[in-house]
Order: sequence, then structure tokens, then C-alpha cells
Amino acid sequence: MSSSVLIALGSNLGDRALFLRRAIDELHHVIHVVRVSTFIETDPVDAPPPKYLNAVVAGYTDLQPRPLLEALHAIETRLGRRRTTRNAPRVIDLDLILHSAHLVCTRELTVPHPRYLGREFVRAPMRELRLGWRDPVTGNKV
Repeated sequence: MSSSVLIALGSNLGDRALFLRRAIDELHHVIHVVRVSTFIETDPVDAPPPKYLNAVVAGYTDLQPRPLLEALHAIETRLGRRRTTRNAPRVIDLDLILHSAHLVCTRELTVPHPRYLGREFVRAPMRELRLGWRDPVTGNKV
């Protein structure tokens, strides 16, 4: 059974727009992409410069949250992301924000993403897409 998913994308190294476009192309192999926000430039939050380019992708998938997260990490690796220190600059960052069928809270994964409501670089692209989704924890429109 397909579940609605929301993926946040960010890049602050190299050709940021190219990395976002390449990630979106890769996401088509993992989810049925329905909508993609425009790219917005934002200041880093709890991270060093340079500025980020951010977007969100809404779609559907048959993957459960953990396999989806693994697929997102695989895309990041293929695009050249190297995990060093927390919040270090990166060529691509893919975050699983919402997965309609699941609430998850493990050491490796929390869905919905625990900080997305406070992150304007996620919320602004979500508002642009006018998804009409509700936060599965609070029930509030997001």
C-alpha cells in the first residue's frame, strides 16, 4: 500500500542546484514524485556557512520508513556526500520529513522529523506546494 512521503533536500557545497536536480532525478527511482517545490536559498541553521539551497519533494512510496531512509542515504552517497561531523557542509542532504503511514521513534530514525516544524527552510517549500497534510502527531495542518 502506497504512503505519502515528504522529503527535504538541501545542498551547500559545489553546484547546489545541480545537486538538488540530480537528487530529484534519483528520487524518481525510490518514490513516485508528485510535486517539487522551487529552490530557495537559506542561511544555515545550527551549521557553519555557506548558504544552503533547499527544496521539498512530495510523493508516494511502497517502502517502509527504514528502507526509504536507507535509499535516501544511498542517493546521498552516490552523489558524493561524505559524512564527517554533525551539520558539516554537504553536497546533498535528504531528510525523510513525513511518511503518512507511520510514526517512528528509534535511535536511527524519527518520523515525522522532530525539528521540521521549526525549520522555515522546510516549511516555506511545503507551504508553496499547498499539500494540505496534517502532522500525524499534532493533527495540525502543515
